[in-house]
Amino acid sequence: MLVKSVRGFTPEWGKDCFFAENATIIGDVKMGDECSIWYQAVVRGDVHALRIGNRVNIQDGAVIHATYEKAGTTIGNNVSIGHNAIVHGCTIHDNVLIGMGSVVMDNCVVHSNSIIAAGSVVTQNTIVESGAIYAGIPARKIKEVDPLLQKGEIERIANNYILYASWFKEEGN
Repeated sequence: MLVKSVRGFTPEWGKDCFFAENATIIGDVKMGDECSIWYQAVVRGDVHALRIGNRVNIQDGAVIHATYEKAGTTIGNNVSIGHNAIVHGCTIHDNVLIGMGSVVMDNCVVHSNSIIAAGSVVTQNTIVESGAIYAGIPARKIKEVDPLLQKGEIERIANNYILYASWFKEEGN
């Protein structure tokens, strides 16, 4: 993994984290426990602060960034950021699934227990309701997250990534 200090900031993280060999973590990044950053993912805190909670997985090819002097990025607990997603200058609350290839832009707020469907674009300043599924370009609310979906997707994926990371830690990779 590439860990790089910039502008006097060095990334910090908690215990039991997994970082793939070619994951990149730069600058003003603080993340909690049991996080994982997967292959070719970039978490770039060079222009603004990135704050990431516990049990967050940032999957292959995802980019977490911010906007200089305008919009930092905050990610809560138990969040899954899907493959090739972009999370930029926004706030993601707890228990959220950001689908593969989706984009969440500056000043968006994604409230807890929500899903951003794969391939969606959440445009600047959008507020995603708690317990909702947003999809499309631009992303709009399509329905509520029912309890089975909450358990079957949001929680399952977050828990699976804790398991997957353990495989790599056991192998010494």
